[in-house]
Amino acid sequence: MPKKGKKVSSFVNNQFDFVLCITVLVLLAMGIIMILSASAPSSLSTTGNSYTYVKKQFASAVVGLILMFIISKIDYRFYKKYYWPIYFASWIILLLVVVPGLGWSVKGATRWIKIGGFQFQPSELTKIGMIIFYAGYLSDHKNELTDFWRGFVKPLCFVAPPIGILFFVQNHLSVSLVIAIIAVAMMVMAGCRLQHFASTGGVGLLGVGAIVGMLQMRGKGGFRLDRIATFFDPWADAQGTGYQMVQSLYAIGSGGFFGVGLGESKQKYLYIPEPHNDFIFAILAEELGFVGCIFVIALFAIFIWRGLLIAMKAPDMFGSLIAIGITTLVGAQAIINIAVVTATIPTTGMALPFFSYGGTALLILLCTVGILLNISRAGSKV
Repeated sequence: MPKKGKKVSSFVNNQFDFVLCITVLVLLAMGIIMILSASAPSSLSTTGNSYTYVKKQFASAVVGLILMFIISKIDYRFYKKYYWPIYFASWIILLLVVVPGLGWSVKGATRWIKIGGFQFQPSELTKIGMIIFYAGYLSDHKNELTDFWRGFVKPLCFVAPPIGILFFVQNHLSVSLVIAIIAVAMMVMAGCRLQHFASTGGVGLLGVGAIVGMLQMRGKGGFRLDRIATFFDPWADAQGTGYQMVQSLYAIGSGGFFGVGLGESKQKYLYIPEPHNDFIFAILAEELGFVGCIFVIALFAIFIWRGLLIAMKAPDMFGSLIAIGITTLVGAQAIINIAVVTATIPTTGMALPFFSYGGTALLILLCTVGILLNISRAGSKV
């Protein structure tokens, strides 16, 4: 009996963060509703059925919620035993897209694995894998974090393989950026010195500039420079490179303060390309207006607040860092997506968590939230 008791987490029956759970459920419900509204015209045009996309998203949401509650019962400390295998698996899985018969290309980018009728982006698994790895590594080497080489350079080197594969093999800059942001945020919160980041920031920017320059000389990555140019004046080529941004701004401007009404968007009728994906926030702004946008942004703010609170209450450094990583993941993606849709930054392919269409991505995201809820159980009585 004593041995059997040790296998069960001591906090498995503790109450998880109720506010976070409700926030996720509201975000998920709004996401399903917006998928229904935004995807209907394009779904009808592509599949002959207005409800094809929302049915798939709803099914993924149901399965994801079940897994979320199951994972919220699994002791998060279990993952620490395997953070090195998880690290290698996190970037090796990215290379599967180049395997004949597995990799699947869309619009010139090979970022998907397709097995039969099932397809997903392996980068979604890489995100959570890198969070677990950095939480495990930084907590195991916490006494080295103030040292420049062992506590700054060495941890940063671990992020190079996945970012390199994402950038050069999958041509996926946006996910590379998110993983880099997560790694830096976790390192800072773990205790790495800020002056190390400040002193090497200029060198890093020069390196990025050199890579972009080389790609441009080799005829690759030119579309990114076009996106930057379009960002400054989207109307200069409103029917070409600036089309998506211009249509997004039309949608946002049409929404006004209270919106034109749920389901009444005009831009979703094949003006904005695939409005149920990365630019779904523009449809939300058109239909629900400024008030709806503020409400959604407030929900993401609550998510970030609860995530940080869970990190502060976590009983150990490993749990705290995982909570920081997951919170940064959701927060960074939401901020970048909304910034792109509102033409605050150049266009990049970044999904809006809980809203953008993608069944597997939603399922993995909800599983990730399950880990965060489990950490909240551990810290509920701290």
